Amino acid sequence: MPQDRPAHTAERTLRQRTLPQIGDSGQELLSQASIAVVGAGGLGSPVISYLAAAGIGTLHVIDDDQVELSNLNRQTLHGVDTLGGLKTDGAVSAARRLSPETTVIPHTVRLTDANAADLLAGVDLIMDGSDSFTTRFIVHRAATALGTPVVFGALMQWSAQVTVFWSDPPVASHLPAVVLTDVFPDNAATHAAPGCAEAGVLGAVVGITGSLMALEAIKLILGTGTPLLGRMMLIDGLSGTTTDIPLTPSARSTPTAASAGDTARVVPIDRPDVDPAAVWLDVRRPEESRERPGPPGTVELPLDRLLRLRHGPELPLPPEHPLAPVQAALGPGGMVGPPDGATLLPFCAAGPRSATAARHLARLGWPVQGYLDGGLPSATIEPPGDHRG
Repeated sequence: MPQDRPAHTAERTLRQRTLPQIGDSGQELLSQASIAVVGAGGLGSPVISYLAAAGIGTLHVIDDDQVELSNLNRQTLHGVDTLGGLKTDGAVSAARRLSPETTVIPHTVRLTDANAADLLAGVDLIMDGSDSFTTRFIVHRAATALGTPVVFGALMQWSAQVTVFWSDPPVASHLPAVVLTDVFPDNAATHAAPGCAEAGVLGAVVGITGSLMALEAIKLILGTGTPLLGRMMLIDGLSGTTTDIPLTPSARSTPTAASAGDTARVVPIDRPDVDPAAVWLDVRRPEESRERPGPPGTVELPLDRLLRLRHGPELPLPPEHPLAPVQAALGPGGMVGPPDGATLLPFCAAGPRSATAARHLARLGWPVQGYLDGGLPSATIEPPGDHRG
């Protein structure tokens, strides 16, 4: 962990940092993340608790409601000692107990079309823990306009639904652009669906659902695993089963061939065919790179950080960014200048991560030769020629 981080933070997150998909670099991503949570009630309770416990840097909590006694079978942020108090106050207190370094910004207002863009702008993702389709469609309209992913949960008695909606997922992820209206049309029948107050709900089902939502959020921030985008998990608490159903985007949200671009098609490169001028790009986690370094001059950029890159070499990178030297080797406008100009060769331990990295970079317009077929060999290797890194 960075030296300026309190010692108690490193100790508190030790068990999750031990996971190979997180490590210190992943924990840093979580600490830099900003997430909006719509609703500090049933779903918001486990969502806020587990996101704070995971070390998310900033939580914006949006709820204008007060705590009532009938909330307490499922809204575990609150208690009989806070009846009549603001639910946002309960969110702040709970997060502070779990993770003092997490900043919780309460917004004690009702979400509307008039304020949604301001409240939701600038966050990495949105947790929709609301209990009405009126609010869900407000979240949908704002998230679609902003291009922000939404982790969605809905409850009904002993059952629940969890999915991810995202109008603009990275093309390199090959994930479908499914949004709320692809599944639930904004019509009178949808709005007439009974809520928890009319149909009832079991608190334990709410807890399971909110925990799964927090899990999806953490995966999205880390860029790891397979998110529930393009499929919905159905939870049946009575039978103790879960079922995945596929979700299909409408024509509006289906990427076209032109938007995907031929440049996103990359190929594996055998070791003997590597361009001598290629910049070897290590997309493994830092602890993997320390244990088994790449060839001299290798640029290290873990995949989770690489996937957060949103533009090509035509726009300047901060000087401290690992790709800044590569950008400097390119001509004006981000085009490769001399014939031996820098091209990127992502590699990892086995191949899948480097393939994802190569597609993402190519889609953004970075010069990519391909990716190292099979990953880094077990033996220490040297580049095939004068390596520029």
